[in-house]
Amino acid sequence: MATTELYTKGACVWVPDPEAVWVSAQLLQDYRAGDQHILIQLTDGRDMEYPVLPPAGLPPLGNPDILEGENDLTALTFLHEPAVLHNLRVRFLDYSSIYTYCGIVLVALNPYEQLPIYGEEVIDAYSGQDMADMEPHIFSVAEEAYRTMIREEKNQSIIISGESGSGKTVSAKFTMRYFAVVGGAAQQTSVEEKVLASNPIMEAIGNAKTTRNDNSSRFGKYIEIGFGRKGDIIGANMRTYLLEKSRVVFQAAQERNYHIFYQLCASRDLPELRTLKLDSAENFHYTNQGQDVHISGTDDVVELERARNAFTILGVQPDQQMEIFRILAAILHLGNVNIQASGRGGDRSYIDAKDHSLAIFAKLLGVEGAQMAQWLCHRRLAVGGEMLVKPMTGQQANEARDALAKHVYEQLFTWTVQRLNTSLRAHREQPKSFTGVLDIYGFETFDRNSFEQFCINYANEKLQQQFNRHVFQLEQEEYLREELPWNRIEFSDNQPCIALIEGQLGLLDLLDEECRMPKGSDENWARKLYDHHLNQSPHFRKPRMSNSAFIIVHFVDMVQYECDGFLDKNRDTVFEEPINILRASQSELVAELFQKDSGGGSLPNSSLANGSIRSGKRAHREHKLTVGFQFRQSLQHLMDTLNSTAPHYVRCIKSNDLKQPFLFDPKRAVQQLRACGVLETIRISAAGYPSRWTYEEFYTRYRVLLCGSDSKDDVRRSCQNALPDLIPDPEQYCFGKTKVFFRAGQVAVMEKLRGDRLHAAGVLIQSWVRGWLQRKRYQRLRWATFILQRYIRGTLARRLAWSLRYTRAALIIQKTYRMLAVRQLYLAIRNATVKIQAFIRGTQARRIYRQMLTERAVVCLQARVRGWLARCSFRRIRAAVVLMQCCVRRRAARKELLLLRAEARSVEKYRELNKGMEVKLMQLQLRADQQARESASLRETLQTEREAHSCELEQLQSNLLKLQIQLQESANTAPSLTDKQEEDIRRAEEKAAQEILHLTQEIQALRVERDSLEKERDDLAIRLQDQEKSLEESRQQTVVQADASARAELDEERRRYQSLLREFTRLEQRYDNLRDMSLFTTNERSRGHRRTDSTVSLEPPSPVTSPFSTTPVFPSPEEVRRISVTSPTDRRPWRDEQPLNILMEDVNIAKGTAESMKGEDLGYAYDAVRVANKFLERQLLSQRAQWEKEISDLRMKLQQAQDRNTPGDPEINDLTEQVVVREQECVRLRQELKELKHTVSLRRILSYAGVAIAASQDATSPVPQKSQMLTGLLECRKKDESKLIKQLITDVRAEGVLSLPLGLAARVLFLCIRQADCSGDQMRVKGLCSAAVSGIKTALKKHGNDLDVTAVWLKNAHLLKDLLNQHSSRQDVRGSEELVLLVTDVQESVRALGDLCIQAYQQLLSISESRLQPIIVPAMLESETIPGLAGSSVKLSSGRKRAGSDARPPAPEGATMSAVLRELSALHTALSRQDLPSALQEQAFHQLMYLLAATTLNSLLLRKDMCCWNRGLQIRYNVSLLEEWLRSRSLQKGGAVTTLEPLIQAAQLLQMSKKTEADGEAMVQACNALSNQQVVKILSLYTPQSDLEERVTLNFIRIVQGLLKGRSEGQPPQLLMDVRRVFPVTFPYQPPPQVSAAQLEIPESLKISFLRRV
Repeated sequence: MATTELYTKGACVWVPDPEAVWVSAQLLQDYRAGDQHILIQLTDGRDMEYPVLPPAGLPPLGNPDILEGENDLTALTFLHEPAVLHNLRVRFLDYSSIYTYCGIVLVALNPYEQLPIYGEEVIDAYSGQDMADMEPHIFSVAEEAYRTMIREEKNQSIIISGESGSGKTVSAKFTMRYFAVVGGAAQQTSVEEKVLASNPIMEAIGNAKTTRNDNSSRFGKYIEIGFGRKGDIIGANMRTYLLEKSRVVFQAAQERNYHIFYQLCASRDLPELRTLKLDSAENFHYTNQGQDVHISGTDDVVELERARNAFTILGVQPDQQMEIFRILAAILHLGNVNIQASGRGGDRSYIDAKDHSLAIFAKLLGVEGAQMAQWLCHRRLAVGGEMLVKPMTGQQANEARDALAKHVYEQLFTWTVQRLNTSLRAHREQPKSFTGVLDIYGFETFDRNSFEQFCINYANEKLQQQFNRHVFQLEQEEYLREELPWNRIEFSDNQPCIALIEGQLGLLDLLDEECRMPKGSDENWARKLYDHHLNQSPHFRKPRMSNSAFIIVHFVDMVQYECDGFLDKNRDTVFEEPINILRASQSELVAELFQKDSGGGSLPNSSLANGSIRSGKRAHREHKLTVGFQFRQSLQHLMDTLNSTAPHYVRCIKSNDLKQPFLFDPKRAVQQLRACGVLETIRISAAGYPSRWTYEEFYTRYRVLLCGSDSKDDVRRSCQNALPDLIPDPEQYCFGKTKVFFRAGQVAVMEKLRGDRLHAAGVLIQSWVRGWLQRKRYQRLRWATFILQRYIRGTLARRLAWSLRYTRAALIIQKTYRMLAVRQLYLAIRNATVKIQAFIRGTQARRIYRQMLTERAVVCLQARVRGWLARCSFRRIRAAVVLMQCCVRRRAARKELLLLRAEARSVEKYRELNKGMEVKLMQLQLRADQQARESASLRETLQTEREAHSCELEQLQSNLLKLQIQLQESANTAPSLTDKQEEDIRRAEEKAAQEILHLTQEIQALRVERDSLEKERDDLAIRLQDQEKSLEESRQQTVVQADASARAELDEERRRYQSLLREFTRLEQRYDNLRDMSLFTTNERSRGHRRTDSTVSLEPPSPVTSPFSTTPVFPSPEEVRRISVTSPTDRRPWRDEQPLNILMEDVNIAKGTAESMKGEDLGYAYDAVRVANKFLERQLLSQRAQWEKEISDLRMKLQQAQDRNTPGDPEINDLTEQVVVREQECVRLRQELKELKHTVSLRRILSYAGVAIAASQDATSPVPQKSQMLTGLLECRKKDESKLIKQLITDVRAEGVLSLPLGLAARVLFLCIRQADCSGDQMRVKGLCSAAVSGIKTALKKHGNDLDVTAVWLKNAHLLKDLLNQHSSRQDVRGSEELVLLVTDVQESVRALGDLCIQAYQQLLSISESRLQPIIVPAMLESETIPGLAGSSVKLSSGRKRAGSDARPPAPEGATMSAVLRELSALHTALSRQDLPSALQEQAFHQLMYLLAATTLNSLLLRKDMCCWNRGLQIRYNVSLLEEWLRSRSLQKGGAVTTLEPLIQAAQLLQMSKKTEADGEAMVQACNALSNQQVVKILSLYTPQSDLEERVTLNFIRIVQGLLKGRSEGQPPQLLMDVRRVFPVTFPYQPPPQVSAAQLEIPESLKISFLRRV
């Protein structure tokens, strides 16, 4: 099947476009052989006819969508220019990936934006990984070079090239930084930091701003980084090529001179630089020609400080630095020297004797100004054996001045490189191998090209030839390895172009010959070029309109060079007289720069001079080396070096010329791709067999095409038998030993065949399935029809029966209804008639009766009305009086109620805003009780009134009874009472009744008032209870929040402290290594052996540093950076004004101890750690002072509020609470400050004076006597203390340590300490404690890789700390009367033991991490814990591995989840065996789980092959194993499970649906533990592993990005997790049981029988 058959309807093709270079189009019809045009549709919807006749031919085919964004260009099915350009654009714009592989080449696009992909966590993720498995990155290339160098012991080279502004320098810096990290020798020297420190210096003196780049390297450099046997950096060497000297004296518009000049001018106000007499850069001729002296975003003062710090790190002393700055300033002043013309026609020139710039120039360089003025305007000639002095014109004098300036700068540049090489040279041993980093200029073409562009393009021709041959060699090696019958691949070799330049009678030879001619000129050289090469070489051409230019056809493009200036630049003429003046300079550095041998023809190894000193004597001119000759020799030396190493290529591409972030210019990109050889690599690959598959992968992918081959036993034979039937042309494929190779486009043919076969099979399956479905559907319809007919017929029959029954029922209902209606009408009429008659008769009878009643009532009413009127008048008067009384009383009661309510409200407000409400509540309760008592008294009064009333009533009743008796008697005696007497009796009764009624009303009113008061009291009590409850809840919430914030601050401070302790341990180890090295060096230098004093201990006691009393003065960030613990300093002290000494004086740190040290690294490390401790203490003191100030302010406000006597002020409560919180915080800070004042530093180990002082102080202080004698102790004599430490701790073997009872060493030491304390010898107590700490430290170092032994000493240190803390004199023992405290203050020892516990804990975790680190990624990501999960599907793009990348050795055997769980179980067993607290175990596994999650997630984010659905399921299963393991050991409460949440969410993200916006919203909600960058990165890396999965579309990724923008994250944006993050550890205090010597079982193997029981 031919490739032309792939041009079918719907196929994607690429057509040329003037703007976008290539645009995508779709075929609208199939292509047939012989067609002259094809109909296509562009992406904008336009249809066009594309000619397919030569020379255009068929347009290139597009790759499948599944290959869009592939990270290796050689994995594309169709390898051509549009496919490469489109893939780079998609990765750059859509995926924000600036790196892409192209075979052995890493293509890097400059994003013009800082990306967070170069941190230490990224370096850790790439370290030790195969570059074929990881996403493309500059670190991946560096890792490949480093591992290949270590594995094969062969030198490596990383060749970085590209245009100016493409990012070459940045890539080189990141490469060197990677080597410095992975090959760092932090425990031995600081060479890697010196290598990194060389970058700021070379950027300052070798980089400048151009129109294309703000930091363009104007020279080429090759840095050889030497590695030792262990893979650590031990030295480096730098070689430079073709410095652009012309920039020193001339800059084009919008360009600058070298950075160092502007940095000096910007820092001219510094005291040490005032002697240079510098001015603004706008006032110097050599810096103002570009009219742009500033770079946006760059601070020249800061950059100069960085360069000076780099000089310091590399060992350049301050006086030498000032010499360099004087020379540079002298060059600037030389450019301002005013040379004036004189004589007839201006044939002479002179310099004014009072020229200010010349005077400063002479003073700075230490030369005679008059002599320099003389020889800048004159030259010496040798004529006929006589020396003549000839004056120069003004132009010639200016050219001579500029030539001198360029030569001085070149010599200074060369000296600086040599000085750097001297500092970077390996001193301990010779490098076993090296890796070179070549940062060299790319192909350049401008409107006007001169000698510099000629040399640069010549170098690129040589590098391209080496690149082509290397790529060709790799291809041939692959074919030989697979034993292929291959033919030689033809590629465009540029050897003819190189021969044109460097061959015999080539351009360089003719140029050197013309330079040796007495009257050589550029025009003569151009004519020679035309005579020798025009029409002789196809690579040489002559312009039509010029006779002083020539054209060279390079491998990239044709370049026209102007001959003007070639001879002068090649000669690089510098007259000898000014050089002789400089040789006699008073400055040692200036005289050294211009020695006789500096201009010779030798080529130094470290750096090749780009020019030579040109004498004014003709007799010696032919013996000088030209610039072209030197450059050719240095280039040949470079090529020899590169050919002897294994090269790795990085091609940097400018994405656009506007320096806009993430803007892709396809025209510029294609131009650079052609120039840097990327397309040539693809062409060479496409010329052979670019697509290659293993037989297993091919069989798995195309099994549907292998008819009759179902067995997997002999896959190769099946493939060989079936492939000829599929591809008839045998030239299109080839069978190797392990792979099958295809020509370009044949994989697409196979894919089409596979697609056609699958399509045919799908059509067949669809036909059968559709027939089966239709039959099933017909049967279902037929059966449904029968059922419907049956149901419908039954329904109709039922409907007819129902109609008949309905009709009959209606007739019956009508008959019955009519009968009932008539009957009811009759009954209603009859009843109405009877009722009417009854009502009429009753009405008549009632009317007569009412008339009789009316007459009688009239009589009665007349009798009663008069009495009723009198009584009504009386009642109205009485009611008015009562109403008046009620109103008055009600008003009084309301007033009292309002007062009570106001009082209640004030109480409530006072309760809310002030403390002490309990008193008011008690007062209110007392008032309520008082009211209750008043109510009781009222009730008693009422009872009394009732009793009095009852008595009075009884008396009245008795009186009435008497009166009745008297009345009866009088009635008996008198015939009747008079009317007056009856009236008096009636009035008395009415009066009594009124009084009774009045009293009853009063009683009821009092009862109502009592009930209302009781109700108000209950309501008030309920409200007060609710207020108290709410206040209590708010107070508890405030306390919880304050406690949480305090805990967070405490954890942060603890983490800083433990980090400092970890740094101290590292420096301590470094000190031991340096000490051993210095002792070894001393022994080597000494002629005889010298015995060391055995009494001198390597680990002296640790004195306590006294707290600082001065107010802290915080340094600037730059000063902090300069004295950082990790920043190296110079090895030799220069003067008292160095930054670290000045800083030590500022913080009042003594320098006596440091000066007495022998090791220079140790001295500066010690000073740096002391300064760091000082800063930490000052920060805490400043924070404490700030808190105390705030507390005093709050107290003042509170006092002012109290003085105003405003108990209801709402600010009082808040101020009081703030005061309480601040006081608690202040107490906590005082306690922490007290602990941190005694932070462990190197001074505890290196100083002995503190022990003597402490001893003298302790000797003078009286020792209190014990109140009671203690028994059950162990006595150790002073002479046996060292023996005890050795026998009990340091000299015990690992087996013996593990066999000892738990905490035996701690208990024995504690009993000895107790006995020394009882005897009153406080010096012995402190000595034993210090010896115990030193002994345990030695044991930890001795068994640094033993997990169980480290756990044993962690247990002993923790137990001894708890015992000392329990019996400390500062311990509160009120609850334990039997506990006898120590007399000696052991708080310093307790702190030292606490630090030792942290050190042991960190060592324990370090051992586990070192064991887990190599197996985390293989176990969590690569191992197949779930059998068969990977499936048999093979991705289309996995057929080709990176050329030249050898497979990484397989992961360690057994790197599965079982191995991970086994290591975790080993740590858990070690901790549990020593009965360490469960809280400590939870913290340890919290740290390890974070390491597992962070390492796995970082690797997942950088590996495209792992981002798939089945891998997400595998990760989730592995995480579930970890969770189950944690739960089985009850370790899930310490936050260990929480640290796994990001990894769990990443696995869920791989398994979730990724199509609609709803899926995106669910994804954003579910992945709250992942950052925005991590979510987008996983989606962009998601790669389908089978045809059943779909790739994540760019539209969906944009939807997710939009949803993520609205999500607020608490943590800063990050891509990778920090695997080096360390959580602070806390050791819980557990009071141990009482210890007695009788309880101890001391094995005889310890040999400590010299201890005596007392």
